[in-house]
Amino acid sequence: MTDNPFVTSGYAGPEYFCDRVEETQTLVDLLTNGNNVALISPRRLGKTDLIHHCFNQLEKHYDYYTFIIDIYATDSVSDFVNVLGKSILESLKPKYINNNPVWGIGVGATESPSVTLDEIFEYLGNADRHCFVAIDEFQQITRYKDNKNIEAMLRTYIQRCPNATFVFSGSQRHLMGEMFVSPSRPFYQSTTIFNLHAIPLDKYTEFAERQFAINGNRKISRDVVEAIYNQFNGVTSYLQKIMNILYMKTPAGTTCHYDMIESAIQSYLQLSSDTYEALLCQMPEKQRNVFLAIASERRAKAISSSAFVKKYNLPSASSVVSAIKGLVEKDFVTHEKNEYYVYDLFFQLWIEKCYLG
Repeated sequence: MTDNPFVTSGYAGPEYFCDRVEETQTLVDLLTNGNNVALISPRRLGKTDLIHHCFNQLEKHYDYYTFIIDIYATDSVSDFVNVLGKSILESLKPKYINNNPVWGIGVGATESPSVTLDEIFEYLGNADRHCFVAIDEFQQITRYKDNKNIEAMLRTYIQRCPNATFVFSGSQRHLMGEMFVSPSRPFYQSTTIFNLHAIPLDKYTEFAERQFAINGNRKISRDVVEAIYNQFNGVTSYLQKIMNILYMKTPAGTTCHYDMIESAIQSYLQLSSDTYEALLCQMPEKQRNVFLAIASERRAKAISSSAFVKKYNLPSASSVVSAIKGLVEKDFVTHEKNEYYVYDLFFQLWIEKCYLG
């Protein structure tokens, strides 16, 4: 339980989860009917919480084992196998009724990951209940330098393990698309593609009004919710952070009004200011200059054109191409529909306030 109903980190239970009724039912139906799913959406839109919400229902109403494994911080096949194995085997090993294979990451893991994958999938295959496994930020496996056909290897193991159903969750749409839609890739036509979109404004407004009323005898004007929703493009993470502050700043028995929005946003930016300053200072100079140029445009097109290079006094088109590669890889900038923009919308607002204002 929490005193503030606008949760900003992790899944706190169905009472704090906004809508996604149709998406929840669809995902549960797909999984319980034996479909592996590729769940794709930008980060911060709530796909991990949706998985938690669905798995919560599966555990509550059905007799299943569920696992959610985040591989965002992994950078090698051995890291991946270690994280996957630790989560699955620590849960299943005490329940395992056959002879226990030995689990341990040793020297051989990097050179022969199939050895430990054998163990992981043996546990899954012999579990006394059906298993649902979600691998979050799945596109990370495409960045491993020691890839060694991990996609093909995983596809083979999964095909041979009918006792487990998988959700492959990812936030890099182009990488996830290439993995699951390209005929040349091992996972082609092996999953149902599920693209997650923003929660509709009316549904989030109902949620916000209900949370203000039930949890603190407060009210919130609909124009407040609409203004925040539009400013942050309906992205759940940003909405929750600002709503959390607004709820905190609205005394019980009163109403949250439009003129409180700017103060709430500035409160968050002030708390994050040192972090953003450090991130900017740590960027190589060429990347920082391109980053600030993109922030100035908000939505930047043709960034390697002579016009863009000249407008922002950048060294050359080739230096922009080199810089943008690093910025995209580090998730400072994202690329969508021929436009580049700052990935963290709070970072964008902070730059506008401190550097472009």
